[in-house]
Amino acid sequence: MAGWFETTDRRTVYDGRVTVRIDTVQMPDGTVADREIVEQLSAVAIVPLADDGEVFLLKQYRQAVGAYVLEIPAGLLDIEGESPETGARRELVEEIGHDCDELQPLTEFLNSAGWSTERTHVFAARGLRPTAAPDDFVAAHEEADMEVVRLPFDEAVALVAAGEITDAKTVIGLLLVDHHR
Repeated sequence: MAGWFETTDRRTVYDGRVTVRIDTVQMPDGTVADREIVEQLSAVAIVPLADDGEVFLLKQYRQAVGAYVLEIPAGLLDIEGESPETGARRELVEEIGHDCDELQPLTEFLNSAGWSTERTHVFAARGLRPTAAPDDFVAAHEEADMEVVRLPFDEAVALVAAGEITDAKTVIGLLLVDHHR
């Protein structure tokens, strides 16, 4: 059986929208190494499935890759005490202007376990119905420039297979829905 990894020191080096810390870890063989960890809130991602067989996607600019990315609606669980289900419904309304009758949990995954604490809860949404965003919601920054794109579901899955949809939460969500059909 493998030995234990012991955190011998933990220090915060940045505290902003995310927190970056450096953990000093003693390895099972006695060596010591520093590990940079990004503390990030958990998130939700939703595959919104229309009754006509189409899926709602968003074309959104992502600064980290310097390009527009085609992805499913998603967002951080940044409201105190908000459940993943409630957050998923909130994001659907804010990002595509729809609520749903059925919200099916698909999976929860670690975004990048080697350096981030972020987890994403993925859902499928069915029985979509147009719903107005709350009066106090104002899309800002990249969200103000998002474009809602509706595609036949099979076409979206084909874009994953062709390497044209590469966003991890979108790939995971679309392929899980395809698997369960």
